[in-house]
Amino acid sequence: MRSLLASLFGRETGSNGADATRGRPEALRRRIIENTSRILLVISAVALPVALLFLMRGTALPFLIAIIGLGAGAAALSLHHRGHFDHAALAQVSAILAIGMVLTLADPQIVDFGLAVALLAPIHASLLTRGVPKHAWLLLATTVLAGCLGSLGSVHWPEATPSVLAIAGGLSFLVAVALVAFAATRVDGAFADYERSQINAYRHLVENVQDAVMRFADDGAVVFTSKSAEKLFGCRGYELSGTGLIDRIHVLDRPAYMTAFSAANHEGTFRSVEVRMRRDDPLEPTHVPQFIWIEVGLTPVIDEDARQECHEIVALLRDVTNRHAHEIEMREARRAAEDSSNAKSRFLATIGHELRTPLNAIVGFSEMMTSGVVGELSPAHREYAQIIHQSGHHLLDVVKMLLDMSRLEAGKFELQTEAFGPEALVAPCFTIVEPMARERKVKLITDLPKLLPQLTGDERACRQIIINLLSNAIKFSHEGGVVTLSMKRQGSLLNISVSDRGIGMDHDALSRIGEPFFQAQDGLSRRYEGTGLGLSIVKGLVDLHQGSLKAISASGEGTTVTVLLPLNGPETKPAQTGEVTPLIREPAVAKIPQWQDEKRRAL
Repeated sequence: MRSLLASLFGRETGSNGADATRGRPEALRRRIIENTSRILLVISAVALPVALLFLMRGTALPFLIAIIGLGAGAAALSLHHRGHFDHAALAQVSAILAIGMVLTLADPQIVDFGLAVALLAPIHASLLTRGVPKHAWLLLATTVLAGCLGSLGSVHWPEATPSVLAIAGGLSFLVAVALVAFAATRVDGAFADYERSQINAYRHLVENVQDAVMRFADDGAVVFTSKSAEKLFGCRGYELSGTGLIDRIHVLDRPAYMTAFSAANHEGTFRSVEVRMRRDDPLEPTHVPQFIWIEVGLTPVIDEDARQECHEIVALLRDVTNRHAHEIEMREARRAAEDSSNAKSRFLATIGHELRTPLNAIVGFSEMMTSGVVGELSPAHREYAQIIHQSGHHLLDVVKMLLDMSRLEAGKFELQTEAFGPEALVAPCFTIVEPMARERKVKLITDLPKLLPQLTGDERACRQIIINLLSNAIKFSHEGGVVTLSMKRQGSLLNISVSDRGIGMDHDALSRIGEPFFQAQDGLSRRYEGTGLGLSIVKGLVDLHQGSLKAISASGEGTTVTVLLPLNGPETKPAQTGEVTPLIREPAVAKIPQWQDEKRRAL
């Protein structure tokens, strides 16, 4: 009973002792306290004139009981108006205990009306307060002790005749019973109203939630179906009972649903599954049924106090057809993008291979013409041949970069790793970019330590990385600038940095570094030639080595590009499975000792 009332009249008490809860059950509890206080006050006021008559005849017991009731009722009503509701209830309980003690002291019998009245006080306290106060139990114990002393003749006050004692005791007991009965009746009504309102609130919530709600018994039978489920499947609720729900699940998805339901039902764990279910059209029942994707969340109802082999299940069903359609669109878009990227790579590879043959012929024949193999040319013809030769070389470099980029994107660029000294990369790279640096009057310098560790990687790819970085630095340097190539060890990595004092890049351009065909100065009016593939190829080759590419730059202050390569080379992919132990092993051949072998040969 106490736990029931605690849940019904649960509250928080502030520092001032006032009740902070403002719910409907709490308001009804306060009204009960007020009404019982009024009842006690009215009854005591009505009994007071009669009690005065008995007092004038020399019997003080009725007057004392009426004064206790009148004072307790007035005090309880005053405390209630001030907001001290618990104290008002305790005033009533104290009055009942005090009246019981007075009757017990007046009656020499150990079992009397006083003890009966006192025993009603804890019941009244449990109805109006959260629990029976400690001082109420103490007063009850004192009352019982006083009754024992009165039965022994030790205490006998106030004196009263047996008839007056019986009348006063009986009326006091009836009033106490009336107060307790009134409080119990109203509390029971409050609990019923609260229970009804809670059920209605939950039902309203379930019926108006967007997801369909169903409840299954522990044997799998449908015990509840919300109206939202009827809207979801386009049918009546009774059509989902029995095997109605299972029949709506697509045949291919039924095993998954039954497995998830069984796990939630027997193991008591939450399960979620997505299945296709049939939706009917109530307006056109003859139409072909439509299957929609439903996400089913199965939550077991677990009773901690009872040992259950099977649990009831609450299922939430949500229409996720649009999400599945969106996922299909995303997959199709991704597949189309991948096909487009592959087609672009194949196109670049094909065009690159088709262009290399005529470009090689153009470069070769123009070189023959400028070298005088076919005879002496006029100065104008020689100049034209040189222009053709330079343009052919430029186009050939562009084609090579396009081919490298397409191979990197297609994942067909394979590294041939070996250990080598990184300082050996400097001279060949400087030799290749030196004509370009001499033309732009850019000075190339190095910053290398005396000793560098061995680097495991593809030497040709590393040489391409440095050449592309140096070419970019020279191209974007001012005339008479300086380009510095530095190498140093950085933990387990090799740090390769190329810095210049050229035009630099802003923050937006720096964030897009490494994108194919991106250039800091874009547009038809740009001053610097190039395809924007140099750093893209560098980034692709660095990624193949499982390294990283970083850049620091500011407009007008130059750029520093840093490549970090692992000294031990790219990690090899670990085996997907461990070593397989054969089920049947070959019998081990015992090794023949040497002396037995020599003896056998001698025989």
